[in-house]
Amino acid sequence: MDQQNQSYSRGSQDKTLLAMTIGQAFDRTVAQFPEGEALVVRHQQCRYTWRQLADAVDLHARAFLALGMQTGDRLGIWAPNCAEWCISQIASAKLGVILVNINPAYRSTELDYVLKQSGCRWLVCAGSFKTSDYHAMLQALKPDLLGIISLDPNPPEGFMPWSQLAALGAGVPPQQLHTRQASLHFDQPVNIQYTSGTTGFPKGATLSHHNILNNGYMVGESLGLTAQDRLVIPVPLYHCFGMVMGNLGCITHGTTMIYPNDGFDPLLTLSAVAEERATGLYGVPTMFIAMLDHPRRGELDLATLRTGIMAGATCPIEVMRRVISELHMAEVQIAYGMTETSPVSLQTGANDDVERRVTTVGRTQPQLENKIIDAQGNTVARGEIGELCTRGYSVMLGYWNNPDGTREAIDTAGWMHTGDLATMDEHGYVCIAGRNKDMIIRGGENVYPRELEEFFFTHPAVADVQVIGIPDERYGEEIVAWIKFHPGHVANELELQTWCKGRIAHFKTPRHFKFVDEFPMTVTGKIQKFRMREISIEELRDDC
Repeated sequence: MDQQNQSYSRGSQDKTLLAMTIGQAFDRTVAQFPEGEALVVRHQQCRYTWRQLADAVDLHARAFLALGMQTGDRLGIWAPNCAEWCISQIASAKLGVILVNINPAYRSTELDYVLKQSGCRWLVCAGSFKTSDYHAMLQALKPDLLGIISLDPNPPEGFMPWSQLAALGAGVPPQQLHTRQASLHFDQPVNIQYTSGTTGFPKGATLSHHNILNNGYMVGESLGLTAQDRLVIPVPLYHCFGMVMGNLGCITHGTTMIYPNDGFDPLLTLSAVAEERATGLYGVPTMFIAMLDHPRRGELDLATLRTGIMAGATCPIEVMRRVISELHMAEVQIAYGMTETSPVSLQTGANDDVERRVTTVGRTQPQLENKIIDAQGNTVARGEIGELCTRGYSVMLGYWNNPDGTREAIDTAGWMHTGDLATMDEHGYVCIAGRNKDMIIRGGENVYPRELEEFFFTHPAVADVQVIGIPDERYGEEIVAWIKFHPGHVANELELQTWCKGRIAHFKTPRHFKFVDEFPMTVTGKIQKFRMREISIEELRDDC
């Protein structure tokens, strides 16, 4: 095969990687923009300049030293978006303490597993969030920890209030922090994020300073972030989208971080954009759909927006077009990746035309490589479908205490196998066809859910759609489409099947439809297709 016809791409080498730790990068930004606004947390009604945030970070880092936290110790954080999350992220990084992100939606069994598997010694936790009483779960669980720091001002006995940390930190000389920080290097692990597997227990992707600092930096470079930009971050901080693309993307550029609420709320997010005069906005497709369809959106001035990212799930073409036209995000970009690659490996660019930005996930990020392979590991020709693989600075150190899982994910040449099906065109732009395991084989025909989802988005009544396959005795698998309608719109199963005729191949027409108001999803807004399959199989048992 001609080398130029291979589905292989190497990103630009023009941008130099940052050879520093997260603490060093943070201190550099503080020195550059001391009086610039660093962090706005609207639901806590607090604001920090970079100098004020640095004072809070260093004070709490010294408190962590007073508690005896050593380089390589694991500190869990189990909380929704808040100022303390950001402070803990930077303070722990300055000490070489590995922050373990814990999903705010986790319950006792999941929490117990993560704490034990990671070997957490300390935990920062909220008192509660939504329907979860964190204190009660921890009291029942009695985890083997040195201590639990609660963000609740009046926690039960046995929990240390966050407010006590200031006094602890004041008793530690600043030089102790400086000495510890100077002993660190950028290839050390700094973060463990547990991937939401569909079977078995989640695996802890172990990420270094070099991994996530540079990925946040490169994402921000693509967006053209500056110290004059203000970015609204409604996505969860416990996920890479929030803490890497959000926090670290801003920290490396002096950009203001704005948290509109502890969890996603469409009106509060839109209000934050309007009232804070934000220039950027992040979100997954479900978030953007909720904001676009909110009845009060028209009351708010969103004209300051110019850029942002839609990522974390399949980005429907029609939704992207509405984001550009109705939310004024003319420079909005698509980013693709996974936790194990810190997370972004492909991204559209500011100069890409609208067609590229709504039909692809962009090209290989600077300093990275991507290729698409067949089942035998051979690189396929441009335009052919195969599994996407990524190599470079962003690939995780490995799964925490799971060498077998690491070997399965990262091959001997350093390629991370994503499990996603994709194609690459002659210009290096990549289209994602869906997860390997999500592909539906109906009567010997391969059906890619992404293709069908994009098709249904062109129906005027459809606000959101997810397509899955369920077992079928005759065809092997049958297609089920879960449909969410725009407010005031509706259609029935027969109407949708009739609409498909003549527009798509007959074998791609879903046999079953399920009409819903919401989809099963993680706290990050990722659709849980495995739960949809379970529900559909149970409901359609007699037809399968």
